[in-house]
Amino acid sequence: MPAILPPGWPRPKGYANGVAAHGRQVFVAGMVGWDAQQRFHSDDFAQQAVQALRNVVAVLEAGGARPAHIARMTWYVTDKREYLAALPAIGAAFRELIGHYDIAMTAVQVVALIEDRAKVEIEVTAVVPD
Repeated sequence: MPAILPPGWPRPKGYANGVAAHGRQVFVAGMVGWDAQQRFHSDDFAQQAVQALRNVVAVLEAGGARPAHIARMTWYVTDKREYLAALPAIGAAFRELIGHYDIAMTAVQVVALIEDRAKVEIEVTAVVPD
């Protein structure tokens, strides 16, 4: 999917300002850092983020999509500082599991998530080309 970069704007680091896509859409609900049996194995932010990314990939695969089809991703985090401190580990896992950065991304700090132990929730829209 081609990233959209307005003329004269610097290329963003780690995401795209916009993405153009055409095809079948796959919507992934907010994934938290628990396993397939809805059990948390860690309260560490980075470990929860990595598990949430794994969950995103699993849902995409079940929907006939791949990480390369991700057009939009929204991160909901309960602590901005924890998120920023975990960026090196998250970035490494992101490159391994997702593999690219031409995704329109947003990250927002929220007061809490519905699952009490969850520190991050990731929502995705993917577009599988026709």
